[in-house]
Amino acid sequence: MEPLRRPNERPDRLGVITHGSLTKGVEMKLDAGESIEDVVAGTFVVIQGEKYDFFSMITDVRIDAANENILLHPPPAGNGLLRQILKGSGTYATVTLKPMLMMRNDGLQELAETLPVKTVPSHFAPVARATAEDVARIFGHEANDGGNRYFQIGEPLGMPGIPVCIDLERFVERSNAVFGKTGTGKTFLTRLLLCGTIKTGRAVNLVFDMHSEYGYNARKEDGSTFVKGLRELFPHRVQVFSLDPNGTRERTGRDPDCAVYLYADQIEPEDILPLQDTLNLNETAAESSYLLQRHFGRNWLLTLLQTSESELNDLAESIGAHPASLGALRRKLATFERYDFFKTEPSAGKRDVLDDLLEALSNGKSVILEFGRYDDLRVYLLVANVITRRVRAAYEEMTARYLQTQDPADRPRQLMITIEEAHKFLMPGIARETPFGKIAREMRKYFVSLLVVDQRPSAIDEEVLSQIGTRIIAQLNDDKDITAALVGTRDAGALRQVLASLDSKQQALILGHAVPMPVVVQTRSYDDAFYRAIRGPERSFEELDNEMKNLFN
Repeated sequence: MEPLRRPNERPDRLGVITHGSLTKGVEMKLDAGESIEDVVAGTFVVIQGEKYDFFSMITDVRIDAANENILLHPPPAGNGLLRQILKGSGTYATVTLKPMLMMRNDGLQELAETLPVKTVPSHFAPVARATAEDVARIFGHEANDGGNRYFQIGEPLGMPGIPVCIDLERFVERSNAVFGKTGTGKTFLTRLLLCGTIKTGRAVNLVFDMHSEYGYNARKEDGSTFVKGLRELFPHRVQVFSLDPNGTRERTGRDPDCAVYLYADQIEPEDILPLQDTLNLNETAAESSYLLQRHFGRNWLLTLLQTSESELNDLAESIGAHPASLGALRRKLATFERYDFFKTEPSAGKRDVLDDLLEALSNGKSVILEFGRYDDLRVYLLVANVITRRVRAAYEEMTARYLQTQDPADRPRQLMITIEEAHKFLMPGIARETPFGKIAREMRKYFVSLLVVDQRPSAIDEEVLSQIGTRIIAQLNDDKDITAALVGTRDAGALRQVLASLDSKQQALILGHAVPMPVVVQTRSYDDAFYRAIRGPERSFEELDNEMKNLFN
C-alpha cells in the first residue's frame, strides 16, 4: 500500500522521520515499498520539514523488528506472502541521516539562504531523494557566474547525470588535500582539479610531477590506455619544465619548454631538512649545514663538496662541527653530484632557470615540473624545497608591493602548488621549518596555497591538517589515516561510516571550504568527453587573462 502523502510533498519519497537529535542525527523509517538494498551510505537526501528543508546525508542503515518473536521464528523461506505481510509492519528498516544544511521551504526557495542546522525536523517529516534542482541550489552550476567559478567534480552518489560542483573561488584561496590509498585515483582527481583552475583562470599552478603524469600523455592507473596531459589540453596556458629533457623527448617526442638545472649555491640548509629520514641523517649532521652556512654563506654546500676527506677534520674544527657528522653530511649530499641537472660550479653569470619559472607563473602560465628518470624521493624533496622557497620569497615581495601601491595591476596571481608524497614535506618535527609547512600556515595572505596529495594523512603534522580548507577523500583503510583525514571536521563520527563504505575507485567524500556541505561523489571520468567539455568553448589566453584581471579590479 502506498504511504499517505501530505500536500506539496516531494516526489521520490523514501520514508518518514521517527527519532533523532541535533547532535546525533535523525532516524527515518524506510517506506515498505522501498528496498533497503537500494539505500546506500553517503546518499544525498532532503527532509521536508514544516518550515525548512533539511539537506542531509545517509550515514547508516539497519534492519529492525517490532517484536523479537519475529526474529526468533522467521517465516519459512517458501512463504513469500507472510514475508510481504511482515515487511513494513513487523519488520522494517531504519536509516540514520545527518542534516548538514537547512533552507526555508515556505515559498520563493530560489531566494532562500542556506543556514547551518540549528534544529531538527518534526515527527513524520517525509524524506525524499534529492533532485537536480536541489543539487544546483546547494552546490552551484558551471553556467553560474560567467562560467569561471563553479567546476563539476562528479555526480552525487546514486544520481547519475546530475553534476555536483566545487566553488573554485573558495577552493584556491586556502590549502587543500586529496587523500586516498594507492590505486584509488588520486592522480586523476588531481588532474580534474588542476583542469578546473586552469580553464577558469582561478589560479596558476606549480605541479611537482614526480612520475611524469601531468604534463604530457600518461598511462591510466590500470595501464590499459593513455590519457592527455595538461600541456596537451591547454597548450597556451601550461608549460613543461624538466629535470630530464632527454627523457621527456624520448617519452613524448617533444622538447620541454625549459630544461631545469640546480646549482649547489642555490641550496640552503632548510632545503635538506625533509631529507633527514631519506638520507638517514641524524640531527647533528643536519645542524652542521647551518654551521657551514654561518661561515661560508651561500657557498656552504660548494665548500663542503669540494673538501677532501683528509681536510674534513680541519673544516669541522674551523666551524665548530663534529667531524663524523660533517663527514656523514658530505657523503650523503655528494650523491647528488652524479645527476646531470645538479651543477657544482658557481651560478654567478649563469642563466637562472628558477627566474624563468617565476616569470612563467607571473605571466599566468601553469608550470609542470617533470622529474623524468630522476623519480627518486631524495631528488624530489630537494628540488621541490629549493624551488618552493624561491617562489614563497617572490610572492611575499609581490604582495608587499601590492599592499604598498594598492594598484590592481600589482596584485599577485593566485598560485596553487601541488605536491605528492606530501607527508615527507609536512611530517611533525620539520613542518615548521620547511617551505611547504610555512605555506600551509602563513601563505594564504600572500596568494599562495597548497594542493596536498597523499596516501598517509596520519603522517602529516596536525597543525598543517588543521589549515586545510577543502578535503577530497577517497578510500582509506587505516583507522589512523581516516582519523587524520577528518581531523577538525564537524560530524567526523558520522563521516567515518561514510568513508568506510566508499568504492575503491572513482568515489570520494568532499567536504570543507569549497562545498556548502559534505557530499559523496562518483568522480568525473577523465576521458574524451571530459576533454571536449574542458576545451570548449575555446577562449584565447588573452581573453581569459583580461577577464580575470577585470574580476579582481
